[in-house]
Amino acid sequence: MTKLNKALSLIILAFLAISCDKENNANFTLKGTVKGLKKGVVYLQKDGDSSVVDLDSMTINGQREFTLHTNIEEPILLYLKMFKNDGAEHYIPFFADKGITEINTTLKNFNFDSEIKGSKQQELLDDYLKVISKYNDQNLDVLEARFLAQKERDSIATDSLTKLGNLLIKRKYAYTIQYAINNKDNEIAPYLALYEARSANPIFIDSIYNNLTPKIKNSFYGKKLAKVVASNKSIE
Repeated sequence: MTKLNKALSLIILAFLAISCDKENNANFTLKGTVKGLKKGVVYLQKDGDSSVVDLDSMTINGQREFTLHTNIEEPILLYLKMFKNDGAEHYIPFFADKGITEINTTLKNFNFDSEIKGSKQQELLDDYLKVISKYNDQNLDVLEARFLAQKERDSIATDSLTKLGNLLIKRKYAYTIQYAINNKDNEIAPYLALYEARSANPIFIDSIYNNLTPKIKNSFYGKKLAKVVASNKSIE
């Protein structure tokens, strides 16, 4: 065996050792498939202090399945990112907990075709998004109708549609707040308050926080929500 071959063998063995060590020590595994993807790279990511952080990655070169690993201290939102050299970024956000999560999707509709199976937090997020998507669809219809009314200079219809749009927004916030309170013992509650109801009346944000169980108040998103509540009070 030549010196070059020996060096390559050592590099490969070192890489395999690192990969095995990462897999054995990880407490979270993401498995899945991207139907139609022949070549590309998939990444497991999380939000950092100022940018998105790569946790693991895998090159796709003809194989059907991918497996990614990392360690998480508690339930948190992660991202599956796909790079396929098309100049666009493709992300699937999901709520991860210790154990295994499976994501199966397609190359054509990476985000919209995704089927996610894993944590309880993800199940609750899916149920929430199913309802919220209906509000979003209704709001888009109202926006389109209002645009046409403005184009036709129909002030009565425009005012009416504006009021309907505002009502839909209030209903969306009301549903989000109630959903968070109903799931006060789950990390989904402070997460929704932070990212889906942040612009709601601070009184309602306080209500969500005050209803959280002690465990959830002490969670990653619970602590972040506590800072928001304290900031709101300091402004009053």
